[in-house]
Amino acid sequence: MTLIPLTLCEYNATWKSLDARPLPAWYDQAKFGIFVHWGVFSVPGFGSEWFWYFWKGLHRPEYVEFMKKNYRPGFSYPDFGPMFKAEFYDPEQWADLFAKSGAR
Repeated sequence: MTLIPLTLCEYNATWKSLDARPLPAWYDQAKFGIFVHWGVFSVPGFGSEWFWYFWKGLHRPEYVEFMKKNYRPGFSYPDFGPMFKAEFYDPEQWADLFAKSGAR
């Protein structure tokens, strides 16, 4: 396969080069969205939203050890459910933060 460049634009990895290029017309009307995924995976405060997969799927040693050290034998992922209280959830604060970020 042969790739043929379709433009003859010169690009330099500098701010000056980037600033020289005009923004597309749609840029200022574009919407910036924020997706928040928050759930029981945040209860242990370890790892990420992939907690269950790394613990039970891949059996990563650091996850298995974390559970052994911090939770009783037989503890399961659904056991985190009642612990998820979201007591610090403040929708007004989130809405303010998202508005300040430029999300529309």
